[in-house]
Amino acid sequence: MGEVVIAVAAIGSGPRIVMLPSVGRDVDDFLPVAHRLADAGYRALMPTPRGIGDSRGPMSGIGLAELAADIAEVIRQDQCGRGDGQGHSRAVVAGHAFGNWIARMAATCHPDLVSGVVLLAAAHRDFPARLRDAIDRIMDTTRPAADRIADLQEAFFAPGHEAHGWLEGWHPQVALAQRQAARATAAAAWWPAGGVPLLDLQAGHDPFAPRSGANHLRDELGARVSIEVIEDAGHALLPEQPVRVADAIARFMARLDTH
Repeated sequence: MGEVVIAVAAIGSGPRIVMLPSVGRDVDDFLPVAHRLADAGYRALMPTPRGIGDSRGPMSGIGLAELAADIAEVIRQDQCGRGDGQGHSRAVVAGHAFGNWIARMAATCHPDLVSGVVLLAAAHRDFPARLRDAIDRIMDTTRPAADRIADLQEAFFAPGHEAHGWLEGWHPQVALAQRQAARATAAAAWWPAGGVPLLDLQAGHDPFAPRSGANHLRDELGARVSIEVIEDAGHALLPEQPVRVADAIARFMARLDTH
């Protein structure tokens, strides 16, 4: 990959699912989901985004296509997926929140490698600016923890769920670079996710995607979009309902031809 190096955590064997975290976050968010999928006979690949840990590459002057190319190379290089013996089988790519933008771009740019996309708590096209501002406040470690937790509770977690666990794990400079890459990319380039099947896995209490718009994506893209709702979860989704998330992904993958 030249000057780009992407560290990948891998668990299990079988049909592959590549999981991409939300803006400014790392793959640790996916670990409980990945372990359950591995137990179900799937191989979970979790590439750490550029700029975090051992992953590196240009962080400016790029768009979502470059970030999607990182994911395509992860799929090509993995040798343990079910396929032709050379690691060349297609994979499902799942993206949490901002990660679903990269997942959809990967499907658009690399249809030979992506068999389906899972959108985990994907925001609607238009969501309140206060929620984006809340993410910035959450990432600001100079603010009192109680204030950051209040923002986490409002923006990411369903009522009654513990938000303290997400005080850590934010990478503000990576988030800034990811947002710049998104702004450099026309939404029309990634929004349709090529022509692959999509699982729109929605959270029942997600302020970024209110239930009133639950069918918007399927109305726009048609029958290739399937919808499942995870109740008692907010925009964070993964720490709130890892078992339900993993089981929904497994059901989706079982319906696909991943070869």
